[in-house]
Amino acid sequence: MKIEELFTDMVKAEVELAISEAEKDTSGEIRLFVENHNKRGDLMDRAAFIFNKLEMQKKELRNGVLFYMAVKDQQFVILGDGGINAKVPDDFWQHIKDRMTTRFEEGEVPSGLMEGIRMAGKALAEHFPVQADDQNELSNEVLMG
Repeated sequence: MKIEELFTDMVKAEVELAISEAEKDTSGEIRLFVENHNKRGDLMDRAAFIFNKLEMQKKELRNGVLFYMAVKDQQFVILGDGGINAKVPDDFWQHIKDRMTTRFEEGEVPSGLMEGIRMAGKALAEHFPVQADDQNELSNEVLMG
């Protein structure tokens, strides 16, 4: 399946809404980048490259989270910046990834993705609550490579 088939306009709008809702109680930022193929081979290297390209590491509190998916390769990873990684248990992202994988295997890719986004948002809200002067620094748009 191609990303255009999986991420229809309606699905993109639902995912973007899920990101907005997940960020409403936190100063953290969540991004989703999807492409058909992982262009680097190593999944973490590709996610780190995208993370840096999107300048997510420039958040002062280092509390950005990237959901990266290579749809045709059936690969995905969740990459949290140093600030959030210092606050959550070592297996936190793997726990979310396992839950998402279960949903994906049931054929529920968009809803599994949105569940993972909500789970990340809860952790961000717990450790990085929204501040009075907080503003959405990064777009909630689904980015397609």
